[in-house]
Amino acid sequence: MNPLVGVMYHWLGGFASATFYVPYRGIRQWSWEIFWLTGGIFSWLLAPWLFASVMTQDLLGVLGATPDRTVMLCVLFGLLWGFGGLTYGLTMRYLGLSLGMAVVLGLSTVFGTLIPPIVEGDFASTLLGTTSGRIVLLGLCVTLAGIITVAVAGARKDATLSAEQKAVAIAEFDYRKGLAVAIFSGIMSSCFAFGLAAGEPVRALSAAAGTGALWAGLPVLCLVMFGGLVTNAIWCAHLIRKNRSAGQWLGSPKAYTGGADAVPDTLHGARRAPLLRNYLLAALGGTLWYFQFFFYSMGESQMGRLGFSSWTLHMASIIIFGTLWGFAFREWKDAAPRVRALVWCGVGLLVLATVIIGYGNSLG
Repeated sequence: MNPLVGVMYHWLGGFASATFYVPYRGIRQWSWEIFWLTGGIFSWLLAPWLFASVMTQDLLGVLGATPDRTVMLCVLFGLLWGFGGLTYGLTMRYLGLSLGMAVVLGLSTVFGTLIPPIVEGDFASTLLGTTSGRIVLLGLCVTLAGIITVAVAGARKDATLSAEQKAVAIAEFDYRKGLAVAIFSGIMSSCFAFGLAAGEPVRALSAAAGTGALWAGLPVLCLVMFGGLVTNAIWCAHLIRKNRSAGQWLGSPKAYTGGADAVPDTLHGARRAPLLRNYLLAALGGTLWYFQFFFYSMGESQMGRLGFSSWTLHMASIIIFGTLWGFAFREWKDAAPRVRALVWCGVGLLVLATVIIGYGNSLG
């Protein structure tokens, strides 16, 4: 085990998570439910099973030997996490990459990191009773300070922008709606950490089958992410039926609804969706979404007995790279210099937090 290498894996996972929505921005003539479900099939079904099949030993045998209770808990927490992932995409639409990620991941960090050791009854012994645990707890506090700093900078930026400027940076900006969605998403998103903790017996069975420690957690992802697929598929199916948008998978334009921006039909000059481009971008975005947990699993394997701190590292890394993408997409171009300086202070705190947590794990 090497916690510093684990930190690097978590940075890779954070980059993948912060980047997954970027390809979706290039999709044209597809409704949200169409590209979200298309990418999700790669995220929650194809990629987990493909990589677990290739990188682990006797995947089907391991899952077949897993106790039913463990399977049910993993899928259940995946279902709950699915609500977080479902509303996570909406958060990006309403708040943008920087502010949206700060709110969602701040809540997810607290719940996902602290609840598992509290439930297992070793919070005091692992975090408060050892030097390494106290250092990791310090890193969590620094992470929250960084998240709050980024969120405050985002709020100050948005308060100074006109409605027109907000529309240019984030086409569907809605602070109140976005904040409410982000809070719900953050709480539900932390359930993924609970699913990983519940899947520890699967990890042990995979290791016993001959899988190396670096990959032993991949079968757990198959179960947890399947739960996420069910939640998202049900909601997207509802929207597809409501909006009559299934034809977009075959290139039909969005169904006519009588609205000012509606597309009547292909006989009246409506533009058809660029199918190959859309499918490739959805596959890329979905696979990137999976890779955050692929690298998370690798990073957690290197963190030792304080492995639950991996969730904090993961969240911090996502916000670091999400904020950088926010600058790349010019979401901060109209912000005052002191506001931009504030957000960079937040990013600096998050980088410092990853170093502190890595050091605490190395002591443990």
